Amino acid sequence: MPTEFNMPKLGLTMEEGTIIEWMVVDGTEVAAGSAVLTVETDKVETEVEIGYGGRLHIVGTVGSTYRCGERIGWILAPGEAPPAEDAAAATAVPALAASVPVAVVTPVVVAAVATGGRLLASPFAHKRAEELGVDIRAVVGTGPGGRIVSEDVEQAQHLAPATIPVVGPAGRTATFNATFAATELARLLGIDLARTPILATAPDGRISRQDVADHVRALISSEAPTSAAPSFAALMQEPASVIPMRGMRGTIATRMRASLQDMAQLTLMMDVDMDAVVADRTARKGAAVVPGYTDYVIAAAARALREHPRVNSQVTADGIALLPRVNVGMAVALDEGLVVPVVHDADQLSLEIISAHTTRLAAAARSGALKLPDMEGGTFSVTALGSFGVDGFTPVINPPNAAILGVGRLRDDVAWTDDGTIRRVKRLTLSLTWDHRVFDGAPAAEFVRTICRLLDDPSTLS
Repeated sequence: MPTEFNMPKLGLTMEEGTIIEWMVVDGTEVAAGSAVLTVETDKVETEVEIGYGGRLHIVGTVGSTYRCGERIGWILAPGEAPPAEDAAAATAVPALAASVPVAVVTPVVVAAVATGGRLLASPFAHKRAEELGVDIRAVVGTGPGGRIVSEDVEQAQHLAPATIPVVGPAGRTATFNATFAATELARLLGIDLARTPILATAPDGRISRQDVADHVRALISSEAPTSAAPSFAALMQEPASVIPMRGMRGTIATRMRASLQDMAQLTLMMDVDMDAVVADRTARKGAAVVPGYTDYVIAAAARALREHPRVNSQVTADGIALLPRVNVGMAVALDEGLVVPVVHDADQLSLEIISAHTTRLAAAARSGALKLPDMEGGTFSVTALGSFGVDGFTPVINPPNAAILGVGRLRDDVAWTDDGTIRRVKRLTLSLTWDHRVFDGAPAAEFVRTICRLLDDPSTLS
């Protein structure tokens, strides 16, 4: 009997996952425990292993999002066939092929590089590039957001750069951009890209394989491609380009909108003198671990959460749940958006160990090596914009937390001494956003004052 292969629940907070790449082709014999696809969930990409051996029949499509437990494939024993509805769905798209001439389009090879210079490619794509001797920097990405997947690497073996002139109706010449995978899918389906209006959603303006598939699905359902989209105001101008709200950007948009809709958020700001921290950090120069200023704030906030347990809480159907473990998330900015890896049990760690954790997590975030355990269980968050010259700001709470702390730039300031003279001091601004349903302004201010007190004596953080 066929066995369902469902979108797995890879973590406590995971509700859905987006298929980034199938690492095997449909019909492959797979062994139990082998990795078969890459899934993006909660801003993290992870390889998914299959629990049963057999022949894999793929149902889930690359770029599509599925809820945990939703079927994305079947595991078949020898001689078994998938259920009729999924077998029909798998063959429905090719059945649209017609005897329409197909223009063969060879795309211009463009490296899939993010604005910060990081190559957008899956780990399996890197592995295949090494195996095949392909320069991955010259591969066109057809995955979500232009990401390079293994299929792109394999196609690149036979790909040569060229211009893209296409003869359209009545002998007119049209020029457009399409990925190799999009052209191959169009050829399979009998779609003439020169005569078919297909919306290109990739940031570089090329028609992707996903765009062709979306166009075909719209034809099958007899709906316009945008019929299911929410209502938006009419465009004021013809856009220079359109950035799809999916993947990490889509996750951030959904969560932040829900955060502001579901909570009563307020922000207060308070300056903290950092002279003692600056002196402590200077004394550590040359040591194996030299904490950053944000590390000091994370350590102080973690200890302050022990004194103010209501800040370390979340709202549930039963009321305000006070959480026993203090797990502090730290926001890390990437080209695609923000991720918030977590320092677990931060209130029990020394400043040096916290610094080691934040250094590792930041490096893993920027290299795409974060794992789901690194992202789970955060009870409070710290986000810093000081490196951009920002003093105070209004951070948005990361659900289901009850608060988030913003850290501004370290700046020169002045203070009056008891004898009426002026002295130079180092200060930064702390910005606390909290859910007013959970606690009020006075407790919020007391919490930040506790952080300031701890930063005034860094020895309490070791």
